[in-house]
Amino acid sequence: MSEYNSIPEAEGAILYEEFGNLYLNITNQCSARCVFCVRYFADGVYGYHLRLSREPSEEDMLSALERLDLSQYREVVFTGFGEPTCRFDFVLSITKWLSGRGIFVRLDTNGHAALINPGRDAVAELKAAGMKAVSVSLNAESEETYNRLCRPLLKGSYQAMLDFTKQAVEAGLQTRMTVVGKQDIDVEECRRIADRLGASFRVR
Repeated sequence: MSEYNSIPEAEGAILYEEFGNLYLNITNQCSARCVFCVRYFADGVYGYHLRLSREPSEEDMLSALERLDLSQYREVVFTGFGEPTCRFDFVLSITKWLSGRGIFVRLDTNGHAALINPGRDAVAELKAAGMKAVSVSLNAESEETYNRLCRPLLKGSYQAMLDFTKQAVEAGLQTRMTVVGKQDIDVEECRRIADRLGASFRVR
């Protein structure tokens, strides 16, 4: 059993580290089927097996986190092999626990939280839980291109992603938008979209 897991390695790593950050892998679920997603080409990244055979419970995650010196990391990041907001209450609970200990917490997301969790003010709940930053996958300069590359499962996902980003900026969260540079997209137009929304921008 890896020191970064409270469930056996064969079931998938729930924690992994790279770049001075600690990453939380909490689900395989996702509201999109991006053609460039690593899950279609590999079982993990950075030498970690991330395809979960079962989702960690809050107790699994807290047990694993409690064994680490969290002060050694720049950030603790919800990311991994799925979309974290598919387990929104889990994200909120663990974020509260981490932020209560002074840990900087970031969410890497496709921005579909409002569609995945209808009737909830996702950004307000994230901020209230102590989330400090979000990185939103923009991935395309238009809805048509987005739908072709990201193949979202929910109608209106592109606009929902833009709305999520705008709300995050307005809520005072550190907000970044990202694109995958290898795809057939207009990177400069994507940069302009991020600028208009008030977010920073990165090609990944």
